Amino acid sequence: MDANKRQRYEKISIELTKLVGGKDNIQGVAHCATRLRIVLKDNDLADLKAIEDVDLAKGVFVAGDQVQIIFGAGLVNDVYEVFAEHNNMKNMSLSDLKTVANKKMNPLQRIIKALSDVFVDIMPGILAAALLTGLSGVLGNFDFVKANETLFGINKLINISSGAIFGFLPLAVAYSACKRFGGRPILGIVIGCIMLSDSLANAYAAAQGTVEVTVLHIFGLGVKLVGFQGGIIVALLMGFVTAKLDLFFEKKVPEVIRLLISPLLTTLVGALLLFTIIGPVGRGLSSGITNALVWMTQNLGVVGYAVFSGLQQLVVITGLHHIFGAIEAQLLADTGRNFINPLMSVAIIAQGGAVLGYLIMHRNNAKTKELCIPSFVSVLFGITEPALFGINLRYRFPIIGGCIGGALGGIIVYLTNLAALGFGTTVLPGIALADPTGNGYVNYVIAHAVAIAGGFIMTLVLGKFMDKTPVTETVVSSTAQTEQIQQIEPIVFDIPDKEEFFGYAKGQMIAMEDVKDETFANKILGDGVAVIPEEGKVYAPADGRIISIFDTKHAICFSSNCGTEILIHIGVDTVNLQGKYFTPHVNTGDIVKKGQLLIEFDKENIQKAGYDTVIPMMFTDFPDGKTLEVSKPCNMTVDTNIANVYKKA
Repeated sequence: MDANKRQRYEKISIELTKLVGGKDNIQGVAHCATRLRIVLKDNDLADLKAIEDVDLAKGVFVAGDQVQIIFGAGLVNDVYEVFAEHNNMKNMSLSDLKTVANKKMNPLQRIIKALSDVFVDIMPGILAAALLTGLSGVLGNFDFVKANETLFGINKLINISSGAIFGFLPLAVAYSACKRFGGRPILGIVIGCIMLSDSLANAYAAAQGTVEVTVLHIFGLGVKLVGFQGGIIVALLMGFVTAKLDLFFEKKVPEVIRLLISPLLTTLVGALLLFTIIGPVGRGLSSGITNALVWMTQNLGVVGYAVFSGLQQLVVITGLHHIFGAIEAQLLADTGRNFINPLMSVAIIAQGGAVLGYLIMHRNNAKTKELCIPSFVSVLFGITEPALFGINLRYRFPIIGGCIGGALGGIIVYLTNLAALGFGTTVLPGIALADPTGNGYVNYVIAHAVAIAGGFIMTLVLGKFMDKTPVTETVVSSTAQTEQIQQIEPIVFDIPDKEEFFGYAKGQMIAMEDVKDETFANKILGDGVAVIPEEGKVYAPADGRIISIFDTKHAICFSSNCGTEILIHIGVDTVNLQGKYFTPHVNTGDIVKKGQLLIEFDKENIQKAGYDTVIPMMFTDFPDGKTLEVSKPCNMTVDTNIANVYKKA
């Protein structure tokens, strides 16, 4: 690192240390491919707004217990080195940082994070069941479907499929929970099978009194042999208990008999606890939660609905919203209708309305458009993090407008008795889950229209008094800074009239806005494309040179022969794998040709580890003398033209 760079990074480090509350407030620091990640004792001492203006910083947000500052590929390595040295925290890995962050969490936060991890793993199945339920409900309303035996038969199979998935949901939850807490997943499946065994009376039939329930007496306790259909919370508890039992017996049972005795004891003790303690406690807890929510709707009426939908997105900011999945599942199991889903949905779309309101107020600001448009698109599919952290929280008044819009939507949900027949998806896809009873689909649209309009209008109104955003935002603050940047990057390339970039992986090309990560989706690191890969290989998109390969092997910086720099990032948050499942075939400084294999990765095992394997490719630090034209999404191969770089006229 030359003297000019080090001097600049030292200045950044001194300023950052001050803005995060001083050295005494820093508990840990590490970095990934693009972000400097800092764990603080007290996040409230950090001036996030001022950090946004720090030299070379492209953005800042709080994720979990980490303050994450985006510097970009390559640059973050050097900034981290100087910052960590300045604060005496060098050689801390991301794993070490996560350990520090977890210690900082209170017990409730740890529980919520665990719940989130459990449901993320099985969400594809839940979504499939929910959408199939919605599709079956829609088709069942058409007379021509009922009259046509083929269509009727197909709809019947759809209904059976959705019912089967939800019917065995406790098994899936027990499996995922056991896996999450360190046990062998197969033992979670075994406990799930016991919960739903045909030898037990069906829980729904027992509740209706249409089946005789056998009662056993164990240790003086009356144990009813009733199944746990719909017992989501019981399944969560049993998954945790099974994992801990498995870990305990694996340590205590002698190795010579461990393979036979350890799973036997885990299953036996787990089953006893299920029927004597965990089951009754879980049933009581489930009943209490459901009854409390139903009480709110019956006794607080429109006020309860409005408060819930008005504040729900504030709960998202804290991370507590992940618990709603378990509550929704339990609510469906107990009542057959889920009023929480449409309340959450109108809360989400209202924040989208706030984004549109802010966009209209700053429509002449190019950076605002880059943030707002993809954030709003994400909202349409139920993802609000880019909108919340990128715009609404950042500028404060839009989130207030969004909350008011959400409350207005909640009032419509109450007045129209709107509910869903599933859970797991909201806003546009969520209409498929709406209960069609009483013009449910029309009411769904009306509630969302009111919510988005409310968020939009209230943001405009509040902005008249509260908007302090500058009219323009300058990228370079002074001529001196420009000269300093030029000293750091002295190489000048001849810019051709047209430069072509080709496919870097085989698979389905998607727009950058569709990547499920706010940094990529908001193009903070640059515009580009992404691909959902069919195989675990990444190729060179053009002739050029390897600038760097990250130590964790999940990302690579590449420069074309004409000096256009790109970053190829394999997966989302795959830096946490610490290089596992990645095999580079080139080294830093290598000259490569278009289509040359750069990195191989184990796609299946990365997905099994819970990571999204989408591969974004971003044009970083794009110079003023060039313009970028990105191709439309298609099936990408190494011969597909994915982008053209043109010389400005």
